[in-house]
Amino acid sequence: MCLGVPGKIIEIYDADGLKMGKVDFGGVVREACLEYLPEVKVGDYTIVHVGFAISLLSEEEAMASLETLREIMDFEQELGIGPEET
Repeated sequence: MCLGVPGKIIEIYDADGLKMGKVDFGGVVREACLEYLPEVKVGDYTIVHVGFAISLLSEEEAMASLETLREIMDFEQELGIGPEET
């Protein structure tokens, strides 16, 4: 299963003719190709899959998704399930 986590685009630049960007996933910043989203701008939220930004989200959608992920993590902690057990 693949899980898409929303991230905020904090920088956009050109690298070897490709539209690239830096995406902040709650403090973890990763590089992503933005070619699939020509309309993207700094401050937008996106889902990145295998290094490619594949869709845009509103800030409200991104925050709701992040809250759901936090709830899942909290529930797993309550059950005593760790990453090595999933």
